[in-house]
Amino acid sequence: MSGITHHTPDSMLAAYAAGTLPHPFAIVVAAHISMCATCRASLEAHQAVGGLVLEDTQCTALTDGLKSATLAMLDDVVIPDPVFEADGIFPGPLVQALKGRAPQWKKLGMGVRQDIIQADRSGSVRLLYIPPGQAVPDHGHNGLELTLVLQGSFHDETGTFGVGDLEVADETLDHTPIAGGDIPCICLAATDAPLRFHALIPRLLQPLFRI
Repeated sequence: MSGITHHTPDSMLAAYAAGTLPHPFAIVVAAHISMCATCRASLEAHQAVGGLVLEDTQCTALTDGLKSATLAMLDDVVIPDPVFEADGIFPGPLVQALKGRAPQWKKLGMGVRQDIIQADRSGSVRLLYIPPGQAVPDHGHNGLELTLVLQGSFHDETGTFGVGDLEVADETLDHTPIAGGDIPCICLAATDAPLRFHALIPRLLQPLFRI
């Protein structure tokens, strides 16, 4: 997809390639990579470097017990998970995370809706639907937040984000995202800590909305 100007940071691509990126963030990064040729090329470079490192790593002999257990596992029947492809505006990795189901939108107020895909100790990942011109309440961050635009656009104090763009926000950023005025903005967002809302009402509703 052309026109993408906000990319996954290189350090995050390296963590994704190494398999160390927390799962909620990995879903968003995988979705972005599927939309962005530039980041796909960067990921392939990281994977190539990782392969060279493995080639230079000394092998360790297996004990007889571990070798026997490993060989026995080869006889286990493995039922692969179904593979889901991209569906409309939703990239393949997101459809995979949804297990092929359609979004189940729940109202948050002011026309904003969400579908929480996952929420556990590692963080949360959700779909957000924001009507044209609607602002998300002013907030800061207690950790990291990744936001990938799937439809429409939004803008905040750092710039404008269109389809395929990824915003990376951390504890240093306080912002008020506002959806573009043409069509609803649909985003995939992941966090590893609750947001830090400044207004009273969003703070009171925060435990209910799990955001």
